[in-house]
Amino acid sequence: MNSDSIAVIIPCYNEALTIGKVIDDFHRELPQATVYVYDNNSSDDTSRIATEHGATVRFEPRQGKGNVCRQMFRDIDADCYLMVDGDDTYPAEAAKALCEPILSGTADMTVGDRLSNGTYAEENKRAFHGFGNNLVRAMIKWIYGYSFDDVMTGYRAMSRPFVKTFPVLSEGFQIETELSIHAVDHRWRIKDVPIEYRDRPEGSESKLNTVSDGIKVVTMIGTLFKDYRPLKFFSLVALLFAIIGLALGIPIFVEYFQTGLVPRFPTAMLAASFMFLCGLSLATGFILDSVAKVEKKQWEVNVYSKYAYDDQPGHPTSKPSEIASKMLV
Repeated sequence: MNSDSIAVIIPCYNEALTIGKVIDDFHRELPQATVYVYDNNSSDDTSRIATEHGATVRFEPRQGKGNVCRQMFRDIDADCYLMVDGDDTYPAEAAKALCEPILSGTADMTVGDRLSNGTYAEENKRAFHGFGNNLVRAMIKWIYGYSFDDVMTGYRAMSRPFVKTFPVLSEGFQIETELSIHAVDHRWRIKDVPIEYRDRPEGSESKLNTVSDGIKVVTMIGTLFKDYRPLKFFSLVALLFAIIGLALGIPIFVEYFQTGLVPRFPTAMLAASFMFLCGLSLATGFILDSVAKVEKKQWEVNVYSKYAYDDQPGHPTSKPSEIASKMLV
């Protein structure tokens, strides 16, 4: 593998209409990069056209963008991974701006931001996509305290340590959200790069289902919230149980102090049960939080031991290659 190599990775499903242009554009902008197209059970000529345009074509039979990304990350070795969709909605002209912070060692993930300049709102004609993006951004901001300019973008560049230590859990379009949350939770360096977005050309259809895939994304956020921030998650669950328990139990206590009797014994038992669940939830949160901290410390040690002395971009011992320099001129 050449030092400071760039891999342009393109997950594809029925993108015959646009994939040829996408490959040509990235060959033009990054002439020394290797373009990989992973065909995810396409029923059209996506793979044939990609091969004709000079891409390295591989196949992933497990349906779903997350499954494709998992295999791409396992298969490909590079110093910079530039991930882009094959639908010609992202400009290849922004490729150098996305790759440069990775190769210079100033960022671990760069995000192609479609929202800041308003092009996504102007070009995207699909209902509720903007709302969904804003909802996910708000949830990540509330849970993790980091405000992404664009969470759901499929155009981003990543470093080798980031990719090789990223455990892909999702199977479908939740992959972008998972990448963003992983980067925030593990304190990777993130840089937003504004890009010009364009909508799909006529005849090209989106594979994203707004409702079903939106529910999967929100579910993924909840799952990662529980895994990455267990104390906060279970504290909120405990608070919910406490509110229900107090709402049921306070009238019982009032009646008891007034009459000395507990006429609604089943309600009293139910209130006590909710308060028990409140305590159990808090205890679970503290235990899992300790486990999560130990796992995170071990992850940090593993990453450092594996990559601290490698010839990685940004490391004092690394030397930028002529290939990378030519790519970014």
